[in-house]
Amino acid sequence: MAPRPVDYLHDPRLNKGTGFTTAERDALGLHGLLPPRVVTQAGQQARILENLRVKNCPIEKYIYLASLLDRNEHLFYRVLMDHIEEMMPIVYTPTVGEACTRFAHIFRRSRGLYVTAEDRGRIAQVLRNWPDRDIGIIVVTDGERILGLGDLGANGMGIPIGKLSLYTACAGVAPEQCLPITIDVGTSRPEIRDDPFYLGLPQERLRGAAYDALLEEFVMAVQEVFPRAILQFEDFATENAIRLLARYRDRACCFNDDIQGTAAVALAGLFSAIRITGVPLTQQRILFLGAGSAATGIADLFVSAMEREGISREAARRQCWFVDSHGLVVKSRTDLQDHKLPYAHEHAPARDLLTAVESLQPTAILGVSAQPQTFTEPVVRAMSRINARPIIFPLSNPTSKAECTAEDAYRWSGGNAVFASGSPFAPVEFDGRTLVPGQGNNAYIFPGLGLGAIVAGARRITDSMFYAAARTLAGLVEASALASGLLYPRLSTIREVSAHIAVAVAEIAYAEGLATAPRPEDLEATVRARMYDGTYPTYV
Repeated sequence: MAPRPVDYLHDPRLNKGTGFTTAERDALGLHGLLPPRVVTQAGQQARILENLRVKNCPIEKYIYLASLLDRNEHLFYRVLMDHIEEMMPIVYTPTVGEACTRFAHIFRRSRGLYVTAEDRGRIAQVLRNWPDRDIGIIVVTDGERILGLGDLGANGMGIPIGKLSLYTACAGVAPEQCLPITIDVGTSRPEIRDDPFYLGLPQERLRGAAYDALLEEFVMAVQEVFPRAILQFEDFATENAIRLLARYRDRACCFNDDIQGTAAVALAGLFSAIRITGVPLTQQRILFLGAGSAATGIADLFVSAMEREGISREAARRQCWFVDSHGLVVKSRTDLQDHKLPYAHEHAPARDLLTAVESLQPTAILGVSAQPQTFTEPVVRAMSRINARPIIFPLSNPTSKAECTAEDAYRWSGGNAVFASGSPFAPVEFDGRTLVPGQGNNAYIFPGLGLGAIVAGARRITDSMFYAAARTLAGLVEASALASGLLYPRLSTIREVSAHIAVAVAEIAYAEGLATAPRPEDLEATVRARMYDGTYPTYV
C-alpha cells in the first residue's frame, strides 16, 4: 500500500521535515502540512545544532538527539556524520552509560526488539515481528555488564541502540540493516526490579541451564529468520561472554565486541605506541589490571600477533600478566577461573598493582578493571622509572570508571606517557606542549569490520579479521598525530578509516574461503558504494 501524505511526515525513514521540496509537496500531498519555506538539509542541521548546544546537560543532549532519530532518521545521521567528534560522546560513551541507568525514566519510544525469558519456544516468531528482513548487523545484550556499571537488566537496551547508530554514522551500514536486541532475563539488582518505572521483567536474573537453552534458541532463531545477519554479543558478564563466544563462533557469524573489538583497538594502540617507544612487539611486556573477558581477549590477540612474528604461543603468553581483585595471577593460586589459567605463570605472589609493576617491570599497563583511579601516582611514577616512554592505557568506560585521567598520566610521567583511554579526555597542556590523548574507542574497529563482512557475505568472523583491522587502523595514524600523542587517527576521519578496515576484512573473508558474495573487480569501490551517507532521498 502506498504511503499516505502524513506517512511521509510520521515515518522517520521517509521524513524530510521542512526539507521536502515544492515539487515533492505537490506530488505527495504535503501542502499545508508543513511551514511554507523549504529548508536545505544543511539549514536543518544548523537549527539542530543551535538547539543542541544550548543544552548544558549531556543527558538532555542525548534525549534531544534520540527524539531527532525518532522523527527524521536521515537528518540524525547527517548530524552525526558531519560532527562525529562532538556527537560520539553524546550518543555513546560516556553519556550512554547515564542514559542506560536512567533508561526507564527517559523512555520515549520503543526501538529495537525485546526477547524475554517468557518467549522460550517462540523466539523465531518474535523475531519475525521485526518489519525488515535484510538485516546485516544485530547487536544483542542481556544487560548484565553494561560498561562498568554492572547489571542494568532491560535498561541496557541503550547499548545496542548506541552501537548500531555508530555502525551507520562511522561506516555507513544502512539503518534498515541494523537491529538492536535486548534479551531480558531479569536483573540481579532489587533496586532496579523495584523501580516502578522499570520496563523489563521484574524478576531475579535467569541463570544456568534455562539461560543456556534460551540463548541457544535465540542464536538458532537468528540464523533462521535473518540468515545473512552478523550477530554481535555486547556487554554480557565475563563468564557468559567467554562461553557464548566459544560456543557459537564456529556455528554462527558472530563476535563479541567487548572481547575481540576491544582487543583489536588495544592492539592497534600498541602498534602505534611501538612507533613512539621503539620497543618491538616481541619485547613488550604487558600488565593488565583486570582479568575479565576484555583483558584476556586483548591478551589472546596480542599473543596471536606475536606468533605472527615468530614467537611461540607459550613464550608470547609469558609476556602477558594480570592483576585481578586478589592480586597477581600466578600459577600457585587455587582460585583462578578457567579463562585466567593460560596466563597464570610461575612467580611470587603480589597483592597489588604497584608491587606487580615493581617486580615484573612491564613496558605497558592496560586498565580493564572498571576501578577508577587505580593507576595511582606511585604506579605511573614506577612505570616512568622503568621505561623512558611508559605505555599507559586506562581503557575502562565510562569516564567515571577510568583507571586514571590523561592529565594525571602526563603529569606523573613528566609528559612521557604514551597514553590512550577508553573514554575521551581533553588535550593537556604540559611543559609548553599540547598533548592530545587518544581514545581507544571500539568504534574504530567494529563498524568497518561489520561493513566488510556484509560486503563479502562472510559466513564467520575470525581472529584474522580483527588482526587485519588492528594493523590497518594503526597504519592510518600519521606521524604528525603520533607527535602530538595521538595513537589513533583523528575521529573526524573515521568513515575513511572504516572504509579501509572494511576492505581489509573483506579481503580476509575471500582469502579464508568464508565469503559468499562474488568478489568484485574493485573491492574498495564496492565498499564505498555501499556506505549510506544520510543524504535525503528524492521523491520526484
